[in-house]
Amino acid sequence: MGSQIPERTAHFVIPLRTGLAGGKNVPMPDWGIALMTACAALAGSLVTGWYTRAAGGRQADAARHAGNRQADAVLETVRMTLQDQRSVRELDLRRGAYAEFLAAAEVLVLTRRTRVGDPADLPALRRAFSAVLLEGPADAARTARELVDLLGTGHGSLDTIEQRREAFVAAAQQALRPADPAPPPAARAGGGDPSAPPR
Repeated sequence: MGSQIPERTAHFVIPLRTGLAGGKNVPMPDWGIALMTACAALAGSLVTGWYTRAAGGRQADAARHAGNRQADAVLETVRMTLQDQRSVRELDLRRGAYAEFLAAAEVLVLTRRTRVGDPADLPALRRAFSAVLLEGPADAARTARELVDLLGTGHGSLDTIEQRREAFVAAAQQALRPADPAPPPAARAGGGDPSAPPR
């Protein structure tokens, strides 16, 4: 019974160099067991830490990409809002120039009818016409020029003047219609909008 292993270390028997113990299995001391346990725990935590770090990096990349997409969407919304506000301001300026021109033209039409007017009426019409020229578009400026030429020369019947005025009003109404909104970037690039022209 001298070859019996103590009971507390019976499960942790590892063969050591057989030459030292005469070919018999020698029980591992307690510090060896503790050392092996510590090494296994360290190796396990290193592997777990490596995979956790890799997963955390992937999650951080995904969060960064999601944040970038959200920021791009916010910027696109702001850009479209600013573009809409600019379009509204441009239409308001154009509407004011057209209204001033029509008012100055009406004064000269009234002068033609009553034969009573102010010598400053024609220069006021020309100033208002200059604003129409600046605001455009070309069709409104062309019809305004025809009306100015007719009122400035004093030739032409009141019916002809009325026709020119109506032509200007029609061109002005067309110019004051808001433009179609720009398609979203994905649609401009042909990504998802079936009606988008091929590139």
